[in-house]
Amino acid sequence: MALDAETRDQLIDTVRRFVTERLRPLEAKVSEDDAIPDDVVEEMKALGLFGLSIPEEYGGLDLSMEDECLVVIELGRTSPAFRSTFGTNVGIGSQALVMFGTDAQKEKYLPGIAAGEIITSFALTEPEAGSDSGSVQTRAVRDGDHYVLNGAKRYITNANKANLFTVMARTDPSKPGGGGVSAFLVERDLPGVSVGKPEKKMGQQGAHVCDVIFDNVRVPAENRIGAEGEGFKVAMQVLDKGRLHISALCVGVAERLIADSVAYAAERKQFGQALSQFQLVQGMIADCKTEALAARALTMETARKRDAGQNVTMEGAAAKYFASEMVGRVADKAVQIFGGAGYIAEYGIERFYRDVRIFRIYEGTSQIQQVIIARETLKRGG
Repeated sequence: MALDAETRDQLIDTVRRFVTERLRPLEAKVSEDDAIPDDVVEEMKALGLFGLSIPEEYGGLDLSMEDECLVVIELGRTSPAFRSTFGTNVGIGSQALVMFGTDAQKEKYLPGIAAGEIITSFALTEPEAGSDSGSVQTRAVRDGDHYVLNGAKRYITNANKANLFTVMARTDPSKPGGGGVSAFLVERDLPGVSVGKPEKKMGQQGAHVCDVIFDNVRVPAENRIGAEGEGFKVAMQVLDKGRLHISALCVGVAERLIADSVAYAAERKQFGQALSQFQLVQGMIADCKTEALAARALTMETARKRDAGQNVTMEGAAAKYFASEMVGRVADKAVQIFGGAGYIAEYGIERFYRDVRIFRIYEGTSQIQQVIIARETLKRGG
């Protein structure tokens, strides 16, 4: 649902002040502690951030894609780990339920998801199925009014905190690829569900990924999302939306890095003048600004098309591909503008340099986006 202009401006202003006054001062602490403070999480719940994309009837804000992107851009102006705290509830962890769930499923889970009382995770990736997501090997065998799940998922965001997993599992081993895959809502406390230790990562300390193991987990048949064999379709539509969310996040991070670089270049002096007066530094700033503006324009235009009901599979992939590659280049230039200071932890630039690297991998690698863009372009004839 699109907000009226006044309400949208109020929401964006509230999020902007929350980012500036509460989150940015905590960036170094979160990185060092590898944890988001509990009181900050409670404030996020109170602001409604866990329910940005959840329908109003279930307690969410029900933002349009355009409005969600505008809010996420604001959240991108601080460490991405903060957004990750509620990111799965807003995106891949909840959207299969929002898009394809039954009324009973929605009534059971969505109010808790919107309130942040239920944390969700999206369990698709496996040890042998990453970019090749149609090769899911986790099995779901029908047994009366239950399915019995067996398998392992890898690098699952927020798995250590999740109460509810959206799990892709193969229900028909005779069908290769995505055709034999179905989607299930699996509660964390079911017997046989276990979660591994959080992985040590290059960046985004405070946001965690873990393995999830399913050992003869009996899942009620009523917890299947959609029909048998529709899981791959569900996953792809969820990822289409998730890619726009990540694109907006990349834009926000890039805008933060550009602002920090401009401020540093204005105060840092070399050869008797500010760095900002050197044309080669200006060239880097110009490149960063141009690319960030282009990514913002592509992301927002695609969001508006999605809100209008258009198929944006190709455009969403293009936005995610361009924006995630763009923010990597901006982070690299930011380190260069800061020089030696950019390599030192105190300034935070090196942390962002590490944080943004994952954007080119999750919600589909850059190479997968290229495949989607080419496939859709060829299908459309140009």
